[in-house]
Amino acid sequence: MPDGLIDKYSRVPSFPGVYLMKNTHGQIIYVGKAGNLKKRLSAYFNRPVPMNMKTGVLVKQITDFDIIITSTEKEALILESNLIKRHRPRYNVLLKDDKRYPVLRLDIKHPYPNLTIARKIQNDGALYFGPYASPNAVRKTLKFIHKTFKLRKCRSKDVKPRTRPCLHCQIEGCLAPCCMDVNPQDYGQIVKEVVLFLKGKTPELIKDIKNDMLKASDEQEFEKASKLRDKMLALKTTLEKQVTVTTDFIDRDVLGIAGKHGNFVITQLVIRSGFLVGSHSYDFIDDLATRVEILDAFVKQHYETSHFIPKELLLPFEIEEIPLLEEWLAGHKNQKVSILSPQRGEKARLIEMATQNADSTLDELIASKFSEEDILLRLGKCLQMDRVPERIECFDNSNLSGSEPVSAMVVFEYLKPKKSAYRKFRIKTVTEPNDYAYMEEVLKRRFGRKEQSDSLPDLLMVDGGKGQLGIAVSVLKDLDLAGRFYLIGISKKDQSRGETKDKIYIPGRVNPINTPADLLLFFQRIRDEAHRFAITFHRKRRKKAALHSILDEIPGIGKKRKQALVKYFGSMSKIMEASLEQLNLVPELNKTTAEAVYKALRISRKS
Repeated sequence: MPDGLIDKYSRVPSFPGVYLMKNTHGQIIYVGKAGNLKKRLSAYFNRPVPMNMKTGVLVKQITDFDIIITSTEKEALILESNLIKRHRPRYNVLLKDDKRYPVLRLDIKHPYPNLTIARKIQNDGALYFGPYASPNAVRKTLKFIHKTFKLRKCRSKDVKPRTRPCLHCQIEGCLAPCCMDVNPQDYGQIVKEVVLFLKGKTPELIKDIKNDMLKASDEQEFEKASKLRDKMLALKTTLEKQVTVTTDFIDRDVLGIAGKHGNFVITQLVIRSGFLVGSHSYDFIDDLATRVEILDAFVKQHYETSHFIPKELLLPFEIEEIPLLEEWLAGHKNQKVSILSPQRGEKARLIEMATQNADSTLDELIASKFSEEDILLRLGKCLQMDRVPERIECFDNSNLSGSEPVSAMVVFEYLKPKKSAYRKFRIKTVTEPNDYAYMEEVLKRRFGRKEQSDSLPDLLMVDGGKGQLGIAVSVLKDLDLAGRFYLIGISKKDQSRGETKDKIYIPGRVNPINTPADLLLFFQRIRDEAHRFAITFHRKRRKKAALHSILDEIPGIGKKRKQALVKYFGSMSKIMEASLEQLNLVPELNKTTAEAVYKALRISRKS
């Protein structure tokens, strides 16, 4: 331990605050908080033997630290959370972004809100429900709500005016605020019912609907009463499918944890009003953290951004500073929150259930990882690589007789598509149809700049066989990247020559390599994904270009009116589908220009 570091520690005050540990490069590698900074930092600088393995490894990396003093320990907890999110330190346990889990979003600030599926919870004032275990689960829930409640079904953010109601209104599935005078209070009542249902308050909702049904019956509004009865029966059927696990009707989350070989899984059982309404599992990889540290980090990071905090959290064991966490969560909920670790009784049984689910999920996760590692090892061996191809990039071109040529790059990491790393390229320098020139341009753009080539693939795959592979070899040689990663080309089978399967080529070899069927299928999957991505981008470019040319040919439609059309309808495809009545509603168009646009678009659609 450097003397300067010990001297700096000696001047640390005994106040609450946050400490930031740094390595030789000045990077923040750990963020922690303490009610007494002096006492907490003594674990790092004033003990001959570290408390645990993680602390021992961390201490060896520390060359400097900073402290931030706060007024209270609660402020230190909030600051610690913000700094962890900002710096994502190497030695802090980090909760993965759960955007892969779909949620339902309801914008209650809108006078006529609709339900939409989202992948990320944002701090925008809307209500979020979920996350759901799969896209199929969220779609089933959305389908039931649309069938049972008269929320508007259109996906647009704003209610766009229509001259006549859609089919949903005609079958009495929507109040149609787009073309009818709907009282916001009546619509708000429907929204309240949907919120109750999504919060798991179905018994309370059924009770309210039953009272309304009896009231309507007493007032001899029998048609209204029959509709309320049907809604009540539909909700009862849904409720019967849910499992009753407690009799006290308290909202609670039950957490179970399992860990093995540095892999951890936390399973969260979601219990609302005594009913088990769902479960979610979250996985972590950390070779140094303990179960207590993993669970503590999960509670802090998950519930800080959660749209709903239950009255009780049941944990399999106690974590640090439970009273402080209870106070912090109560501040988010504006209501008392209890964190318990029961050892017997009904609540202990629920924790055991959550732990069993975590164990099962962990076994599946590890088995899957072993399978992935086996495939990756076989891929490397098949291609004579000296490394495991963890990151694979694939390029494909798309054009139609040279018009609007584009290229696309897809990325697979650990056998799975990483869509956040996908890239689209508009061909800029090639004026004549030339697939080889297209490939040369996009590879130079992808790897030609330092900031773009920091994250190099282990394996680069080009669609087009030996010709495109030769282009890739030449480009990488010019960019001084030869040998930095491996290359393959994939070519479709030539049935006229009696070929029965696609071929994989590697540089320096004339004939395709012998590829096992399952590995070839994986390469085909990557190629097909690149082809799909490129084709989709090309179609959008062609459609946009075609529409722009149509609008340019219409008398009276200049730059401002084109912008007004796009702003009003939101997209080019919706302009193409617009009726004459809808075009007349665009403020910048008069009757003559609206008719001219409609006529031109109708001719274009027919052609």
